Amino acid sequence: MCKNCHQIFKGHYCNNCGQSAETHKINAHFLWHDIQHGLLHFDKGILFSLKQLFTRPGDSVREFIEGKRVRHFKPLSLVVVLAALYGVLYHFFHINMFPKADNELIDYNEFNEWMATHYSWTTIAAIPIYTIGTYVVFRKQGYNYFELFILNTFKASQRLFVQILTFPVLFYLNGTPHIQKFSTVAYIIGLVLIFWTNIQFFNKMSKTKAFFFSILSHIIFLICYFIIAVIILAILGKLPE
Repeated sequence: MCKNCHQIFKGHYCNNCGQSAETHKINAHFLWHDIQHGLLHFDKGILFSLKQLFTRPGDSVREFIEGKRVRHFKPLSLVVVLAALYGVLYHFFHINMFPKADNELIDYNEFNEWMATHYSWTTIAAIPIYTIGTYVVFRKQGYNYFELFILNTFKASQRLFVQILTFPVLFYLNGTPHIQKFSTVAYIIGLVLIFWTNIQFFNKMSKTKAFFFSILSHIIFLICYFIIAVIILAILGKLPE
């Protein structure tokens, strides 16, 4: 039986929707295959995936992990496309998130420009760090690290799409002190999306438990992110003496 449309068929591909009869478990091999091929071969699933992420996010990602994948855009491809688009907008319109920042240790103008030109890779680099928290907290729910990586990849795409939709507001506030307030609001919206998706995805536990586990997961991410940032600054010799 096809895992995507439930059609009963014989052979290697479903005669109704075209999905392969074999849907492999999400693991390191799946991610490597996605990196090799998914970033280069786009299909027509981007609108479908985005619609699912804003109507039934947790359910759709769970179905993707379980094998219902034929209509979805590949997760790593999706996050790269959206992050690249946002990075181009950020760079082209000269967005400055630190209009009045002044620090002898950090050149905020240089940092702002670096973020604009490396937005795709910094976004992707944060996903495995975030997945550490998700795995530690939700490890008893039956998903491996790589499956939770896919969950967080879709959540990253979700937040990126919101950033793209709200970019006109960011541009309007560019260079003003209010841009930091907007950044805070965008961060809160991102948290709401994370909690909503997790509550749907981890449907074998109560919504209250999933909510508080999501908070704990995010705290673990922030701790890991801080530790890694300190290590990088120490290597670059940027830590205050």
